[in-house]
Amino acid sequence: MNGQQGCHHAQDSLFSSDSGFSNYRGILNWCVVMLILSNARLFLENLIKYGVLVDPIQVVSLFLKDPYSWPALCLLIVANAFILAAFQVEKCLAVGALTEQVGLLLHGANLAALLSLPAAVAFLVESITPVGCLLALSVYTILFLKLFSYRDVNLWCREHRARAGARAGAGWSPGACAPDPKPSALPGAPGGKVNGDAGQRVVSYPDNLTHRDLYYFLFAPTLCYELNFPRSPRIRKRFLLRRILEMLFFTQLQVGLIQQWMVPTIQNSMKPFKDMDYSRIIERLLKLAVPNHLIWLIFFYWFFHSCLNAVAELLQFADREFYRDWWNSESVIYFWQNWNIPVHKWCNRHFYKPMLRRGTSKWVARTAVFLASAFFHEYLVSIPLRMFRLWAFAGMMAQIPLAWIVSRFFQGNYGNAAVWLTLIIGQPVAVLMYVHDYYVLHHEAPQAGLPPLPPDAP
Repeated sequence: MNGQQGCHHAQDSLFSSDSGFSNYRGILNWCVVMLILSNARLFLENLIKYGVLVDPIQVVSLFLKDPYSWPALCLLIVANAFILAAFQVEKCLAVGALTEQVGLLLHGANLAALLSLPAAVAFLVESITPVGCLLALSVYTILFLKLFSYRDVNLWCREHRARAGARAGAGWSPGACAPDPKPSALPGAPGGKVNGDAGQRVVSYPDNLTHRDLYYFLFAPTLCYELNFPRSPRIRKRFLLRRILEMLFFTQLQVGLIQQWMVPTIQNSMKPFKDMDYSRIIERLLKLAVPNHLIWLIFFYWFFHSCLNAVAELLQFADREFYRDWWNSESVIYFWQNWNIPVHKWCNRHFYKPMLRRGTSKWVARTAVFLASAFFHEYLVSIPLRMFRLWAFAGMMAQIPLAWIVSRFFQGNYGNAAVWLTLIIGQPVAVLMYVHDYYVLHHEAPQAGLPPLPPDAP
């Protein structure tokens, strides 16, 4: 054995946790290949069974029921009345023509009317379609959040001005009422551009109260108002072109997947629900989970990356943090804090922290945030469908006990797997619930010669 070396020494197998081995890239690639092959088989099976169902022209009917009636578009135009009302109230408050109490009352009435008008139109105007109504309600919801922020920031600025330049106090946010000493922008960007202007001057309250400033904020991809947003130095044409091409491609892809894959699956799910065949219901739920989740992921990229970056590039808006690494979420709370940054920033700045400053406990404040989110989810679903089932509301409120369960019993990779499981399974459950109720309300009852069920019937 002299001159020969032994071929054995103490070591752990690679799959053992004590081995320290962590390079599983090949297995990840294998999972991706298997995922592509399995979904390709499902896609071919769908084509063989149903043929080609994709019809881009049919999409027009989702927005227009009567070619001579455009209620959703009219709602978007009328929204300017609420914008100008909020602007005029702020102008009057800035010069002392109104007291803060009267201004609060006027803003509250304006915001309440802002949410009520599209809801009333949805129930009173027969020619508005569910998709057109959803679009209008989404715009009005975003406008509500933006005008709420606009009112808050200007109020903080008036309080700051009343304290004669003091930079500390309840409710005031650094950088909101005065120029940021170190403006953040894209590399090479000059800081401190006034909103809606390409200049480099900064603006202070009440010089920000202009139509140009307000409408720049309304079109900017953020829900939180500031007097001086970080600005990029120029519009990158190649970057903008890529984002626009992505928007067009993923729009067509989403429409095609919904028409070809989701619609037949949902239609075939009605009979198991009617017969209360639980095994078939579970099978349909799992079958719907794959296309639903894939479309949700495509929508996330389409909206939060392609659309918001395109708008930001056009407006030279430099804060491009529209999402964080929510896919690594090991808890439900981390997911909700990182998947939709514009909404998270708004909730944190205008809802959660103000409640904490008033002495509310963190648990109560978080519950209130989920309650508000649940309201808007139900608002955006029930009103276009003209029925109230509270599935979206219940789903959002269920996130509170779910967050506790995941954080208590699942850690690390197990927590991440639990979050993914709730995303994959939870959404198709809500989709099937609403589709089933909508089908019963609008199709089965009229076909049976019965009057349609009232919107709030169980």
